[in-house]
Amino acid sequence: MNTELLRNPIQTRERVTDARQSGFSVGLVPTMGDLHAGHGALIDCARRHDDFLAVSIFVNPIQFNVASDYEKYTRNLDRDFEFCRQRGVDLVFAPDARDMYPVPLKTHVDVSGLTDLLCGEFRPGHFRGVATVVAKLFHILPADRAYFGEKDAQQLAVIRRMVTDLNFPVKIVGVPTVRDSDGLALSSRNQRLSEAERAVAPRLFKALCAVRDHVAAGCKDAAQAKEAGLAVLAQESMIRVEYFEIVGADDIERREVIDGPVLAAAAIWLGETRLIDNVSVHG
Repeated sequence: MNTELLRNPIQTRERVTDARQSGFSVGLVPTMGDLHAGHGALIDCARRHDDFLAVSIFVNPIQFNVASDYEKYTRNLDRDFEFCRQRGVDLVFAPDARDMYPVPLKTHVDVSGLTDLLCGEFRPGHFRGVATVVAKLFHILPADRAYFGEKDAQQLAVIRRMVTDLNFPVKIVGVPTVRDSDGLALSSRNQRLSEAERAVAPRLFKALCAVRDHVAAGCKDAAQAKEAGLAVLAQESMIRVEYFEIVGADDIERREVIDGPVLAAAAIWLGETRLIDNVSVHG
């Protein structure tokens, strides 16, 4: 089957509905484009499990806190479409902003509690924009399964809670983070790093692994484990830490005692580039 490109939400819903009525299971990979191997892992996972695979490519304006960040986000639909075609995607949905928001938006989806810390603390309104656009995508492309990367752990938790609370008939599948050989999580933002910044960037993953190793050695005190990670970042003056936390994977609440599975999660700045990452830690 050839890869189909659609931009109109109504036509897209009709196409996906036809696939479901033909007895196909439907998988959805929501993206903002600028596709790389991390997105490829999501697509490959979906391709293994679903008969009909859709990828959405949409740079969502309502999840950006800074207008300039939205404007400079890389857009290359031709390259992204070819990326999808080579991986056997059946449908690429690539609307314009006016297709998704034809009138001023008066309705939003706001998942409280899970968005108070981590990225939610420093990017107010971001997850409201994410939840709102994903809810719209779930209506436009009614899939059986939707695939999200575990690198964006807070986003994954927010989407899972939204689906549970609002009874969306879709299974959310988390896909493990894809990393370069030096441990840096793949991200569209990595290409913005200078050569010197790129050389330093893997220290973020090393810091999170230091937390994991500290806990594996018997530490149950979250503050002590956190300090072990921060000490790794402090060795490099180019790094500015935005947050470094140990939280529950499902509720995104701080933990004082590590007596079960948690996330060590962090955001750092290297120059003008913000990087996030997390690792699972088991106490």
